[in-house]
Amino acid sequence: MLNKAQTLKGYKLHGLDGEIGTVNEFYFDDHYWAIRYLVADTGNWLTGRKVLISPYALIAVNKEEQYITIDLTQRQIEDSPSLDSDKPVSRQFEEDYYEYYGWPLYWGGPFMWGSYPTYPYIERDREKWREPTQGENAWDPHLRSTYDVSGHHIQAEDGDIGHVEDFVIDDETWAIRYLIINTQNWWPGKKVLISPQWIESIDWYDSTVFINLSCEAIKQSPEYTEESQLTRDYETGLHRHYDRQGYWVDESAAKKHSL
Repeated sequence: MLNKAQTLKGYKLHGLDGEIGTVNEFYFDDHYWAIRYLVADTGNWLTGRKVLISPYALIAVNKEEQYITIDLTQRQIEDSPSLDSDKPVSRQFEEDYYEYYGWPLYWGGPFMWGSYPTYPYIERDREKWREPTQGENAWDPHLRSTYDVSGHHIQAEDGDIGHVEDFVIDDETWAIRYLIINTQNWWPGKKVLISPQWIESIDWYDSTVFINLSCEAIKQSPEYTEESQLTRDYETGLHRHYDRQGYWVDESAAKKHSL
């Protein structure tokens, strides 16, 4: 199911032995544009600590009752490697974090979730983690905050079209499927969706995202509104407008190839 990041913000987190807090924001990598951590607001429980929850622990999203089920206990989270709230996520922290929980490193192979060819889905079978894998070409992730990237300028091939307002997240794969772009600086009121696959480059220092689409093509694209239903028909029409193949086609082929 597709959910906006701002919609998930504030959702309660239900652990194995009680509520552990609420969703605050997300960290994603700029290679696969996949969510790597949910940042939890634990209130007064773990004051001064930034608590990160990997999608490996996210079991299900309940949209009706606005909570996410977490496969962790409060004690597990409390004893996990500590990340100070004023520090970025370092590689050392991530290695300690994944070793503590016994999860495979997501950057340890060529796929979105590491070496296990269930791309792009998360392999949750611990027995399969022990199986030998091939082509383990590790990559270097750079983590970004959805909070920090919101507001970044969007530069089309022939001009500025607006800024990043939100993100659309797939809660099965935890991939960011779209950036929601507010174009009010270019033409009033319209919002559009842009896939990370259409991004040409990003200037993180200048807070600018460059996409290889023209302003006119974006202007004529299907509008996104708060009432829009992110159905497969809507997505198909969006990709057809830009003459791009849907991500679900590539992922379906990859999944069949891995079987």
